[in-house]
Amino acid sequence: MKFIEMTGKTLRTLISDDELHGEDLSSAGVSDDTIVRVNEQGDIEVRRPDRWDVIGGLLGNYEVRMKKTTGMDWA
Repeated sequence: MKFIEMTGKTLRTLISDDELHGEDLSSAGVSDDTIVRVNEQGDIEVRRPDRWDVIGGLLGNYEVRMKKTTGMDWA
């Protein structure tokens, strides 16, 4: 599966109103420097010490938003 990785701070900038909110990210343990990744289906995963946890998902035009914000492509 392919992903685009970013920090929690970057993720906060590209989330739409109908997706996760800042409080949701905080309660999931996502801070500005947390490593997160999004797969091609829009699932958001957060890096834990020994695994990745799915914490939610992005909707709609997320691929364009992620590529524009991060400058990265699926890897």
